Amino acid sequence: MKKTQNMGLIDWALLIFLSVLWGGSFFFSKVALSELPPLSIVMARVAIAATALFFYLKARGLQIPASPKIWTAFFGMGLLNNLIPFSLIFWGQTQIASGLASILNATTPIFSIIVAHFLTVDERMILNKLAGIILGFLGVTVLMAGNAFSAKALPVTALLACLMAALSYGFAGVFGRRFRRMEIAPAISAFGQTAATTVMLIPIVLMIDSPWNLALPSGQTIAALLGLGLFSTALAYIIFFHILATGGAINSSLVTLLIPVSAILLGRVFLDEELAINHLAGMALIAVGLLSIDGRIFVAIRRSRLLSARR
Repeated sequence: MKKTQNMGLIDWALLIFLSVLWGGSFFFSKVALSELPPLSIVMARVAIAATALFFYLKARGLQIPASPKIWTAFFGMGLLNNLIPFSLIFWGQTQIASGLASILNATTPIFSIIVAHFLTVDERMILNKLAGIILGFLGVTVLMAGNAFSAKALPVTALLACLMAALSYGFAGVFGRRFRRMEIAPAISAFGQTAATTVMLIPIVLMIDSPWNLALPSGQTIAALLGLGLFSTALAYIIFFHILATGGAINSSLVTLLIPVSAILLGRVFLDEELAINHLAGMALIAVGLLSIDGRIFVAIRRSRLLSARR
C-alpha cells in the first residue's frame, strides 16, 4: 500500500505562499491589461519566466536537453499548459473581474478528473470524484445563472473562455505525465514549456498585436509584467515542484482552493472589484467539490463515525 505523504509546517507555509503567487497572477494581469493586449501579456509572462528559469538551471548545474523528442513534448505542454489557458484567461479578464476568473480557474481539477478518466487507464473515476464533479459543475451553474437576475449581466463568452482554459489545464495534466516517464527534472520541464511557448507566441504576437504600434507601457505595467513572469510563473513553478516532491500530488492540488481567496482579496483591495453573492456561493460549491475529489473529507467522516461507535 502506498504511504500517504504528509506535509510539514514549512510545506504548508509554502502552499499558502504559492496560492498568493498564483492568485497574484490574476491581479498582475488585470493591471497589465489596462495598457496591453492579452497575447502580448502572455508573451511577456512566459518570456520573462523562461529567462529566469534558464539562469536558475545554470545556477543549479542542470543540463538542458537537446533531444527533438523532448522538445516536441515541451511544445505540446507549452500549448496546453501556457499558450491556450493563459490567452483565454487574460482575454476573459478584459470583461470580468480577476476574482471571478480565479474562481472559474478553480474548476481545473474537475476537468482533470474527466480528461484522465477517458484518456488514462490508471486514473478512473470513482464515487467521490463523481460527487466532486457534480458539485463543481453546480457551482459553475450558480456562477453563470446569477447573471439572469443581475442588473449588470456578465458576458457568457468570457466565463466560457475561463472554463475552456481550465479544460486545457486538464489536458495538460494528462499530457505532462510523460515527463516523469522521460525522467526529466520538473524545473527543466518548467523551463522547456515556457521557452517553447515563447517561441510559438513570437509570430502570433507579431501578426495580431503589432507590438511596434503599441504605446510604451508605464512603470506600473512593467512592474506587473515582472511580477507575473518572475513571481507568479518562475518562482511559483519552483515552489510548486518542491511541494509536489515533498507532499505529493493530492496535497499540492489543495492550492487550487486557496488561489481564489488570494485573487479576490487582491482584486478587492487594489482594483476595487466586487463579487456578487452568487459568485461566492458558486465558489463554495466548487470548493466542496474539490474537497470531495480530494477524498479526505470522506476519510474524516468515516474516522469520526468509527470513534463515535467505539465510545
